[in-house]
Amino acid sequence: MKKFISLMVLGLAFALLFTATFPAGAAKEDLSGTISMSGAWALYPMAVKWGEEFQKVHPGVKIDLSAGGAGKGMADALAGIADIGMVSRDVYPEEIAKGAWYVAVTKDAVVPVVNEGNPYLKDLMGKGVKKDTLNGIWITEAVKTWGDLVGKPGQLDPISVYTRSDACGAAEIWAKFFGKKQEDLKGTGVYGDPGIAQAVQKDIMGIGYNNINFAYDVTTRKPNPGLKVLPIDVNGNGKLDAEENFYGSLDQIDKAIAEGKYPSPPARELYLVSQGKPQKKLVSEFIKWILTDGQKFVPESGYIKLTDAKLQAELKKLEGK
Repeated sequence: MKKFISLMVLGLAFALLFTATFPAGAAKEDLSGTISMSGAWALYPMAVKWGEEFQKVHPGVKIDLSAGGAGKGMADALAGIADIGMVSRDVYPEEIAKGAWYVAVTKDAVVPVVNEGNPYLKDLMGKGVKKDTLNGIWITEAVKTWGDLVGKPGQLDPISVYTRSDACGAAEIWAKFFGKKQEDLKGTGVYGDPGIAQAVQKDIMGIGYNNINFAYDVTTRKPNPGLKVLPIDVNGNGKLDAEENFYGSLDQIDKAIAEGKYPSPPARELYLVSQGKPQKKLVSEFIKWILTDGQKFVPESGYIKLTDAKLQAELKKLEGK
């Protein structure tokens, strides 16, 4: 009995000590502060979602987010204007030499888009378009009319070609598809992903290119109103084979990208960049969360998850291993 009473007294003393050290209702130390992010339109919708969900977990955190193209994201990160730059193209050796540190966080692709009212739509959707033909539209300008595009030379309706006016990953990766640089792309320059989508929506003879999350609606998973995603005849046999026909929904094309059926480029990884490995705990913890818990929001947001092995490799970069 005495032993039992002694144990009760000891337990009560420990409980009193624990209560004094950690008062009732006290929460563990939480993250707080502001994270600034800038850059690629391609990553912007995903970053918005990540920001919203991270702030639910850490209410003391504020995330200032702005789009403006991959070039701006890289420049802002290297200048220390933004904690994190969003980049949707390769990170160049000269940027690494200036201190650019980066991790891949997800994947998407750039797709060609046309107006849903285009009178040649039936031919376009049935046959797809060869890479050489797309090269003739944006690079050599050898393909000038819709008749040229669909193989009906007598049809002389001119193609209205749109490209990006801002330094961006979408244009860089679209040009890389043809072995070129953004400055080699021909067409009327339009600012931003929304700008190209709106230009094509308003122009029945228009053609442009968009990141998939501006070509498709993330809620309906269908192409955005006024747009049709133009299928690419990947094997160049003059028809759209069953294994090439995956443009009807966002889920279909995401699956095709994940399986390597859509060309890479213009499929590519998307990056978060900073000036050196992040030193601010808040920034480091946010990136770590994106590479772990934050990945569950990737598919619903219309993006493609990286492999587990790739995510682990990126985490090791963050941990300095």
